Amino acid sequence: MPDISAYFGVTVDELFALTDEKRMERIENMLDNNREVEAAVLDREAEFLRDKARREPGNARVWTLLAYLENHRGDAAKRRAAEYARGSLSRRPDSTAALWELVRAAGLASPYWELADSHRAVIDYLRDFIGQNPNVEYAYHWLMDALLLDSRFSEAQEVWERFSRLETVSDPIRIPDYRGLIAWKSGDREAALRIWDDMVRDLPESDEGWGIYAQDYAMTGDYAKAAQLTLRCGKHMAPPRSTWPWEQGAYYQELAGDIEGAIASLEELLEIRRTDHNVTAGAGNEAYLAEIARLREKL
Repeated sequence: MPDISAYFGVTVDELFALTDEKRMERIENMLDNNREVEAAVLDREAEFLRDKARREPGNARVWTLLAYLENHRGDAAKRRAAEYARGSLSRRPDSTAALWELVRAAGLASPYWELADSHRAVIDYLRDFIGQNPNVEYAYHWLMDALLLDSRFSEAQEVWERFSRLETVSDPIRIPDYRGLIAWKSGDREAALRIWDDMVRDLPESDEGWGIYAQDYAMTGDYAKAAQLTLRCGKHMAPPRSTWPWEQGAYYQELAGDIEGAIASLEELLEIRRTDHNVTAGAGNEAYLAEIARLREKL
């Protein structure tokens, strides 16, 4: 390295200097691959991103990375908060304050409706956003989700009608999917099931729409069927396969009481990460191995 630096007339440190684009790529990879990142590292990279945002106020990627970094920091804080709350409950099970902190860390609302628990702010923002950007498809998804969570069914139906009239929808299955969700949440269960059954009638076995169908079907409580639908989709995929069918399938298998099946699905998922994606280590693998260990304790 000293010889190279001498040849180019720069310091050794300058040889390792990153362009802004490379540094942003490094930040994104760091957040993708690590569940926990030291606070000092996050602070340093956040300051770099804020400085770049000031210099380039129109650079949307910088703002997205800032949001990703702060959400990553917040997710880690929520996991720690849940761990501390469980620690308190193990010492004092009647602590309602600790129980509240636990459910708060999990993102659960109070069992008693309060205005603070509603999604009014994001609903108002998304309404305005869609008014100014009527062709941004996924804004409709999030708006309908928020309205359904707040039981504002007639408003969700109005948004769905606008959504269904978009000239281009990247994932057309979402149109009947949300129509069925609105029917289900508003109490018309038979109509919802008819809509969802028709939705997949002509889908190829490998289509990711089966995963959406399985998620919808899980709301009926038939987790065994939901797992079967999801895993069947995965088995018909061509390499390199996505791993979501096995992760989702394992979750449904556990809910259905099939612990051995859930373990087998997660083990197959790890094998797919190895063979199809050349991933044999890292935070993702560690998380799946921890899930397998947790499930084994249930046997």
